[in-house]
This record gives sequence, structure tokens and C-alpha cells, in this order.
Amino acid sequence: MAYYSQSDYAVRMEWGDHAITHLASDVECVVVVDVMSFSTCVSIATDQGAAIYPYPWRDETALAYGRERDAAVASSKRRFEGGYSLSPSSLLALPANMKLVLPSPNGSAIAYRAKDVCANVLCGSLRNMAATSSACRAFSSVLIVPCGERWPDGSLRPALEDYVAAGGIAAAIGGESLSPEAWAAAMAFEQMGLGRAEALRRCGSARELIERGFEADVALCLQEDVSRFACRLDGDCFRRTEPDALH
Repeated sequence: MAYYSQSDYAVRMEWGDHAITHLASDVECVVVVDVMSFSTCVSIATDQGAAIYPYPWRDETALAYGRERDAAVASSKRRFEGGYSLSPSSLLALPANMKLVLPSPNGSAIAYRAKDVCANVLCGSLRNMAATSSACRAFSSVLIVPCGERWPDGSLRPALEDYVAAGGIAAAIGGESLSPEAWAAAMAFEQMGLGRAEALRRCGSARELIERGFEADVALCLQEDVSRFACRLDGDCFRRTEPDALH
């Protein structure tokens, strides 16, 4: 797999779970990008002082995982009255210092795996691109992982919103250190320019959520650089961190 390692470059980019399997052990930092909605949820929750535990499985084992950490467990259903879920709107009033397990098969699962492969794991989204890129500069090598979504058969569906956010982080890091894969994503982010938000609002992932009644969630997911915090995995959970604290 050496052909695909991007090892000549400090900033690399590859999709999904296979990026963790084949590339993550060779970098100092992994950035997990799942805009709709895990990464956005992590940013919103940690901004308020909460701790978010990634977990891959949306079943009874998540409840046991939460009990072991004295943490609440978010619902696996986005439409969940009176509780927390992968709906970013449901986390806007999350209490400070709360501990919450947030299961999902994409971003959460990939972050959960990454912590066993790489010592430093960040969670990046459109809402904290600048903070994430600043935090990345503390490391000599970075792998940005757009997580994508899933087709009905479980295979990876590359998601435009994740690619663009990954490109935004790569573009902000800049320089000649970007692999061709990371550079191409950065160019996609920059070329979309002022029309970026509207284009992403009309992409497949956003249309699905809007048609299901989650237009407010889409709006939250598409906010750019409204948070000054990076989200770093501290043991088993993501917490907010000032980007300069990593330098």
C-alpha cells in the first residue's frame, strides 16, 4: 500500500475507515471530518464544556459503555423528543461538564478506531476549520479523513460536505506540504468561494436531512468558523481546546 501512503507529504487526505487502517499509523495526528452531523455535534457540545465519547455501535453495548464512564448515551434516532441525539439542534442547550456518548457508524466509529492507532485525534467541521487547522500545525504530519456516508449496502458514499470541509482545513494549513489528494480538496473548497454554503445546502446529504424535517440542523452544519475551539480526543472523549495549547 506504499503507493497510496502520501508519505512524501506532511498533510494527507484519504476517505473513511480504510484511511485509519492504512494511513493513520504513519502520522502524528488524525483529523476526523463528518459534517452531517457527528463533527458538528462534537463542536457544538464541546464549545459548551461537555465531553463527547465516540462509539461505533448503536445498540445495548452503548448503554454499558456509557455506564462505565458515568456518561449519558445519546439516542441513535435523530428525531428524539426530550433528549440528545445526532441532531446538532438537540445539543445546543447541553449542560457544561456533561459527559455524553454519541454513537454513529461514520464519524464516531472512525474516531473510536483512530484513538487506538494514532496518539492525537482531532474532530473537524465547517464550524471550526480555522481552529482545527491551527491545531494541526503542532504536528509534523497530519491525515485528514473525510468520513462520508453509507449506501444501503453499507459501502462508503463519498460526501461532498466532508470533502469540502476537509479541503478547508487543508487550505488553511497551506504551503507545499499538501499531498495531491489534500491539495485537490483545498482547491475544491476555495473554488466554490461565496457560493459554497448554497451549493452544500443543495448537496445530497443536506437534501435528505431537509426533506426529513431537519433544515435547522443543516443550517448549523453549514456555519463556517463560528467556533474558536479545536476538538481533541482526550483519552476516550473529545474536549474543546484552544489551538495554541497544542503548540
